Amino acid sequence: MGYSTSQTTIVFIVVALVCAIVPAFSVEDAEAISLWDTCLLKISPKCALDIIGVVFENGTITDACCHDLVQEGKVCHDTLIKYIAHRPLLVSHETQYLKKSTDLWAHCVSISQTA
Repeated sequence: MGYSTSQTTIVFIVVALVCAIVPAFSVEDAEAISLWDTCLLKISPKCALDIIGVVFENGTITDACCHDLVQEGKVCHDTLIKYIAHRPLLVSHETQYLKKSTDLWAHCVSISQTA
């Protein structure tokens, strides 16, 4: 039971961090709720932060996180990245972020296919 509570707490922290960085979102409320409920729960909080780090900073990602990302699915990945990239503070570099997101997806698919 402690593990589940711990995992829920970590997911909450990830969501809080994303909300702190991205205070208002460009997607409809219903879509945002669906995103959090379906997509972010498919990957570990650490991998979620690693994915955000790769796309929005110069982070790295492990093979294990690549597997989680591919398992999460392209629609969830694309939606999450667009969700964040469209913020006023980030939108000027949105094209760059979307390219990094596409590159990350291709990298992770190739990693998953070789395993």
